[in-house]
Amino acid sequence: MAYRAISAAVLAVLLASPLAAQPAGDFYVDKQITLIVGADVGGGYDAQGRLMARFLGQFIPGHPAIVVQNMPAGGSLAAANHLYNIAARDGTVIGLMQRNVLTAKWTSPSVVKFEIDKFNWIGSLASETGVLAAWHDAPVTKAGDLLTQELIVGGTIGTDTEISGRLLNALAGTRLKIVSGYKGNADVLLAMERGEVQGIADESWSNLKTTKPDYLRNHLVTLLLQNALKKSPELPDVPLALDFARSDEDRKVMELYFGQKVVARPVMAPPGIPADRLSVLRQAFMAMAEDAAFRDAAIKAKLELNPSSNEAVDRFVTLLATTPPAIAQRFSDVTAARN
Repeated sequence: MAYRAISAAVLAVLLASPLAAQPAGDFYVDKQITLIVGADVGGGYDAQGRLMARFLGQFIPGHPAIVVQNMPAGGSLAAANHLYNIAARDGTVIGLMQRNVLTAKWTSPSVVKFEIDKFNWIGSLASETGVLAAWHDAPVTKAGDLLTQELIVGGTIGTDTEISGRLLNALAGTRLKIVSGYKGNADVLLAMERGEVQGIADESWSNLKTTKPDYLRNHLVTLLLQNALKKSPELPDVPLALDFARSDEDRKVMELYFGQKVVARPVMAPPGIPADRLSVLRQAFMAMAEDAAFRDAAIKAKLELNPSSNEAVDRFVTLLATTPPAIAQRFSDVTAARN
């Protein structure tokens, strides 16, 4: 009886150990990974996601094919809800989300069906600087004008184009009139060209200069503010939005919101995937980031990428979790408000 009891105990330990599970190195053989991109086709997130899909599988044992699925609704909130509640938790589904997902519990609490600290972070494809830009014939020509004259800007629900506009109105005293309902940044820029709106409250500087170089070359836009924690070396004469904060508390709220841009292209996996597979995905992501062919392809595609590890995203998520309640409430009040 004692021998049988010991044998049963040893068997139970073996069955519960990683040795009993399919090794991560074997799991991805003949598998396909779905990369959910929480943005519309044709934008910066989509382009970066498709580039990642071309290369990431090369660094995963078994070299799985990676297929992109766009899920843009709600500024990535539909994608994040899907990844958290519906997607397979076996390492075959990952996501590239718009950074607003990180603070969505404060900006869109009624829509959020996930706990941000329960996701498994793989890394971030890029950090970035946002810019508030006005079309060349808009009445606003310098940052100070934003405090005294109305500027009509296009917005997409749940994204920086809309949320940054609300934040700047409340914390910096700008007079932005937000026209919501555009599918994405590309549509807002097109609306700006057509004269439907006069500007955009927050557009990626890297995306603007690579996809719309004629805007800059032909002086079709005026860059009024930088939405970031620090100035881009390329924009020394464009003031920081932070410098227009009307109080120390307001500045802290702005710093928290613009802090998302440090991990502007977060890549994540659902909760509960096996630890060894998560480790494989994280290692593959960083190996891809250092690969010369990947970097060359990014340059050819005019995509500015500076990938960071999962620890960088984890640090920001930890910062969110330790934000003082008063700042969190002010953040929520400001970003969820309507003009």
